[in-house]
Amino acid sequence: MTLKIGFVASDAPLAQEAWADLTARYGNVTVNQADVIVALGGDGFMLQTLHATQDIPTPVYGMNRGTVGFLMNTYAVDNLPDRLVGAERTRINPLSMMAQTMDGQTHRAIAINEVSLLRAGPQAAKLRISVDGRERMDELVSDGVLLATPAGSTAYNYSAHGPILPIGADVLALTALNAFRPRRWRGALLPKTARVVFDVIDPDKRPVMADADSQSFRNVVSVEIKSNPDIQHTLLFDPGHGLEERLIQEQFV
Repeated sequence: MTLKIGFVASDAPLAQEAWADLTARYGNVTVNQADVIVALGGDGFMLQTLHATQDIPTPVYGMNRGTVGFLMNTYAVDNLPDRLVGAERTRINPLSMMAQTMDGQTHRAIAINEVSLLRAGPQAAKLRISVDGRERMDELVSDGVLLATPAGSTAYNYSAHGPILPIGADVLALTALNAFRPRRWRGALLPKTARVVFDVIDPDKRPVMADADSQSFRNVVSVEIKSNPDIQHTLLFDPGHGLEERLIQEQFV
């Protein structure tokens, strides 16, 4: 049986050129008809593709036509069907975020990498942190805080000196951003099942925004985050270059 491939590409010229070459050689179907979706671009476009296809079970194989390409495979035109058939599968769950804003509205979003709370004014944010209904920190004064999945632990979380998590770990990384009080507090590791709530203290004076994979909401007063087991993304990687291996490599650079 011929593998039905659905190609999608970012607007970058390299990605568009790759799309033209690959569809001319292998044909193209819509993502809803595809056996495999091939995403051409960088990590940002891979996240866009996963969000856009979260309601269908089709696996996604990325090829790097962007910059970093941590979630992508090496680009090559030849032997693509064989690469897809032999690819390793990695399954990940995203985070669900529910944010309340000062105007009384409720906003919901999905984050594959992380949810971040960031100060949106000149003064540091003040946040109260609760886990599974129990207050764990009455006041964190910082530039913000984030909750990252294992898949997202090498992104913003790692830049903020958070831990890299094994892809199969049933934990989430809670990482502070430039903590002032408690001084230099780096964060915590939490069970994947944890329900984390951040309440903004004095939001009029110290405004905070929430960001879920670049989907942003300003003037939040409370943000609830938890892993979403009902959504499962399947990523494909060339053998020996899977996400688990890449996470390990990042720690020995």
